[in-house]
Amino acid sequence: MDDKILELGDLISGDTEFIPLLSNEDEEIMRNEEVPGELALLPLRNNVLFPGVVIPITVGRDKSIKLITEAYNSSKIIGVVSQKNPEEEDPEAVDLNRIGTVARILKLLKMPDGSSTVIIQGKRRFTIENFTQTQPFFKANVKAIEEEKPQLDDTSEALFKTLKDLALNIIKESPNIPSEAGFAIKNIDSPVFMVNFISSNMQATVQEKQKMLEEGDLIARAHLLIEHLTKELQVLEMKNEIQNKVRHDLDKQQREYFLHQQIKTIQDELGENPTTQDIAELKKKAKSKKWPKHAKETFTKELAKLERINPSSAEYTVQLNYCDVLVDLPWDTYSKDKFDLSQAMKILNRDHYGLEKVKDRIIEYLAVLKLKGNMKAPILCLYGPPGVGKTSLGKSIAEAVGRKYVRMSLGGLRDEAEIRGHRKTYIGAMPGRVLQNLKKAGTSNPVFVLDEIDKLTRDAHGDPSSALLEVLDPEQNGAFNDNFVELDYDLSKVMFIATANSLSTIQPALRDRMEIINVSGYSVEEKIEIAHHHLIPKQLKENGVKSSQISISSKVVQKLVESYTSESGVRKLEQRISKLIRHRAKQIGLKEKFSKAIKEDELATILGPAYSNDKYEGNDIPGVVMGLAWTRVGGAVLFIETNVTEGKGKLSLTGNLGSVMKESATIAYEFIKSHADLLGLTQEEIEKKNIHIHIPEGATPKDGPSAGITMLTALASALTRRKVKKNLAMTGEITLRGKVLPVGGIKEKILAAKRAGIKEVMMCASNQKHVEDIEKKYLKGLKFIYVNKMTEVLEHALLKGKTK
Repeated sequence: MDDKILELGDLISGDTEFIPLLSNEDEEIMRNEEVPGELALLPLRNNVLFPGVVIPITVGRDKSIKLITEAYNSSKIIGVVSQKNPEEEDPEAVDLNRIGTVARILKLLKMPDGSSTVIIQGKRRFTIENFTQTQPFFKANVKAIEEEKPQLDDTSEALFKTLKDLALNIIKESPNIPSEAGFAIKNIDSPVFMVNFISSNMQATVQEKQKMLEEGDLIARAHLLIEHLTKELQVLEMKNEIQNKVRHDLDKQQREYFLHQQIKTIQDELGENPTTQDIAELKKKAKSKKWPKHAKETFTKELAKLERINPSSAEYTVQLNYCDVLVDLPWDTYSKDKFDLSQAMKILNRDHYGLEKVKDRIIEYLAVLKLKGNMKAPILCLYGPPGVGKTSLGKSIAEAVGRKYVRMSLGGLRDEAEIRGHRKTYIGAMPGRVLQNLKKAGTSNPVFVLDEIDKLTRDAHGDPSSALLEVLDPEQNGAFNDNFVELDYDLSKVMFIATANSLSTIQPALRDRMEIINVSGYSVEEKIEIAHHHLIPKQLKENGVKSSQISISSKVVQKLVESYTSESGVRKLEQRISKLIRHRAKQIGLKEKFSKAIKEDELATILGPAYSNDKYEGNDIPGVVMGLAWTRVGGAVLFIETNVTEGKGKLSLTGNLGSVMKESATIAYEFIKSHADLLGLTQEEIEKKNIHIHIPEGATPKDGPSAGITMLTALASALTRRKVKKNLAMTGEITLRGKVLPVGGIKEKILAAKRAGIKEVMMCASNQKHVEDIEKKYLKGLKFIYVNKMTEVLEHALLKGKTK
């Protein structure tokens, strides 16, 4: 309902001449009242007049003022119609609705601003038949709409009672409707007038009210009205509920404020104010703190600022958090290094087997530090396959040099703020993870492991690998600037050790700042030693089994390595050993009979069937050659299969090969065509053959140039029908000029060859220095063939004599 009810309330409480029709008798009189054939029409912009209803109207348009004045001085009867468009200032005949209400002017009031307020009462509805005059105001021939007397029954009475209750509820819920309106509705006996009265005063658009007026059936009009009032009541109840909730929240906040003030006053009297305690605690920490001059000056300044801030303000929490971080950072606190080099080497050898280069580098650092007394810490990057002990090496190094150990995982990190922190003005801001870890360590010279540095990513929030450039640059990290702290922090004494599985995904500028140390995989012999010295004792302890209850021999471990794992490291091996020990723990728990020693024939029962590892398969078929490859998990062998059929010289490549590997196959094919005479063939013969090269395990993507000489040998073998030398594997890149180029990952490839049972390995002569750099124990049982030209490859690889 709108504020027209308020105006009606004023009328009801005022002059009794304007009390609307409320009885059934008055309704009968109104129904039988005569309607003139021609009426002057008053257009209404924002309202609709219903029969029996009294409404005040402010008249401002010249046409309307003239119409009202003439009608008031004569019959006082006019026709009232609503405009189709309320925004139309000067409506035409077509802009008026065709159904309106006959009205009697009850009173005319002249206003000081020149407008007039007229109080009118609706009588009967009419339909406009045609307009007879448009100036100076509208006149039209009209026809009265006959109103049938409603036949009331129990259903209709219930309907009208529901309507009256809805209207009274809305008056009760709305703070803008006076109680007089409820009084008026309660005293309406006529159902027709009650429907008209509520329709006139409800909160609705002109179009919705006009629809009510045009509805001739009273019951249908009552249903429309109930539907509208129900929605209006729901909106009012929701609005009141929101207002009550807001009022309750405000009252609660005020109550809490007064209680806090009272608590503060009591605490001040008792000397237990938490704000004072916080500041006193900060001052106490700062007094015994070792920190540089610029940090101390900043802290003193920020603490003074904190004392001036109102504790109830949001800024106080931000400032307190900042001062806490400043005083908790270790700044000039350093742990004392241990210079017992022999003891350090013992610790490193105790925890890790092999990894001699890394151990030597740590001992070199300690030796120089012992002689010089002060130097920048090295920034090392250990790269190699998973499971070789790169991450755990950090703990051993920390123990060996007597420093604290912290580790930060960089895998999947994509926000620069994780390294540098956020500005302290942001909600929930904190320092970057570099300073957070130093705060956790409590010293400014820990061993800091940056794990999985090759798995950093980037997105719209920035590039964390670029943020690490400052952290890992020895020339810059003496003054590292965190966005939260906004002060230079010295990281030059921190020993950073990064770990990675691959160098190719590390940003070149970041890679250039680190000292790269290759941590390659282990041989079978080394894995057996690692299992006995480290993995088995560790798993016995973790699973609660005593060494007297289980025995795992070297042969069993070798079987595990060769048949149940395929890796460069020892992570899967540890899982298999753990499974064996857990199986023994189950036998002990169930009180089953068992022999102390685990036997080889028990492995299939406990661990399931063995893997079908890549093993050398012989040289019976021409065109099949074993190559050596490098992967992120270490070395691997791959078989290159070649088939030749009659055709038109088409070369097909399958096996999910990358572009570089496809190019190697094309180079090998073209070289063989141009040097066909060396193989006892002609170019024409080759061009009449279709050649298909396939590398098994098609689901695995393969790429790289190191399969060049392998493809060359496979093509030559298939075309000449000559077998490849027994127990031979090879790796090397080729060129169109017939040269063999060196490749990488030599140690991993050699280990893969040993696992496959290979006896001879062919590679570029330039790779000889890499082989010589490998410890002799890895090379045991292998013979190396070094070549420079592709023709040499064919001479060494192919056997004499053709195979059918």
